[in-house]
Amino acid sequence: MGLVLLLTAIGLGADSDLNIALTKDKEGVPTLRVFDVIRLIIFLSLLVFFSGKLKSIFVKQILSKYSEDIGVSQSIGTIIQYFFIVLGAFIIIQGSGINLGSLNVLAGALGVGIGFGLQNIANNFISGLIILFERPVKVGDRIEVGNVAGDIVKISSRATMVNTNDNISIIIPNSDLINKQVINWSHNDRRVRVHVPLGVSYNEDPAKIKEILLEIANEHNDILKRPKPEVLFIGYGDSSIDFDLLIWTSSYINRPIVLKSQLYYMIFEKFKEHNIEIPFPQRDLHIRSGNISGDSNKA
Repeated sequence: MGLVLLLTAIGLGADSDLNIALTKDKEGVPTLRVFDVIRLIIFLSLLVFFSGKLKSIFVKQILSKYSEDIGVSQSIGTIIQYFFIVLGAFIIIQGSGINLGSLNVLAGALGVGIGFGLQNIANNFISGLIILFERPVKVGDRIEVGNVAGDIVKISSRATMVNTNDNISIIIPNSDLINKQVINWSHNDRRVRVHVPLGVSYNEDPAKIKEILLEIANEHNDILKRPKPEVLFIGYGDSSIDFDLLIWTSSYINRPIVLKSQLYYMIFEKFKEHNIEIPFPQRDLHIRSGNISGDSNKA
């Protein structure tokens, strides 16, 4: 009632000049007027606003007490928000007295729009619903899509926001998360394996190298004890014998390069302490003897 009085006060009441009939029945009686559409838009806008507030309160004050997984809480909250929007929209349309049959023309125009200009929007919206119900990704997951890698901070009806290590927010259409290959580093749990390749001189003892590398892995506080670290002898290089230190971590899932850097510093110090040579590429040049000047004079 207050909203009707407000609209009347600003000249958009039932008797205003803008109250033009958009559709009429066979007897010429208006079935859908500008006033009805404006009122409907305002009510629906308020519905969307307050349903978002309800979702925020429900997630922070209720779901957070029962689930530590923020992704699960956000998904449930969004589904509840959509439910209230659909239910509220139905109640508002029914209570506004608008003849639903008069909306057929608008619905037909909307259908044509979806078939042409709104096709991508509809595709992303449906993909967003699939993400919310199937949950291939969720808020807090570490993902890679094409050249984009980062943590999911928000999943909306149209797109998903990813925050990279450089604190850059990237908006990914939901359809890309359904149609393209997505690498989810934390879908099951947050443990990931990190490879640390390195090479040493052919003069070194492989068994000693393995012992030193495992010692370094056990000294680092952010490397898991289970599964155990491993050292693989992966081959013979041009100037080195090559190893791969395999370690597991749950602390550096979003920045494994930082963990590798720390390990390389530790490896350098340990190798220096044990006088282990880290080789660099070398080439031997053999000069064959011959009468080069004589061949040149004949030419």
